[in-house]
Amino acid sequence: MMWHEHEARSRFGAFLAACLREGPQIVTRRGVEMAVLVPVEQWRQSRPRSRLKELLLAPEARTETLVPPRTPPPMRPPPTSE
Repeated sequence: MMWHEHEARSRFGAFLAACLREGPQIVTRRGVEMAVLVPVEQWRQSRPRSRLKELLLAPEARTETLVPPRTPPPMRPPPTSE
């Protein structure tokens, strides 16, 4: 459902209840979608799984992405004698 900004602000209890009952609720300002209120469980499921702490504490090394692959330098044309 879509809520106008002033309506979502003034009726926040109903706004929150609708989110928990029906799912994500969109907030509009002057007819433009500006924000979404999402139930916390749905938000947690949509976040990326890997976190910095987990990556740093992982037992395996991930060195393949530390240095970009090298390409051979471009060849200069040989000098011409005139």
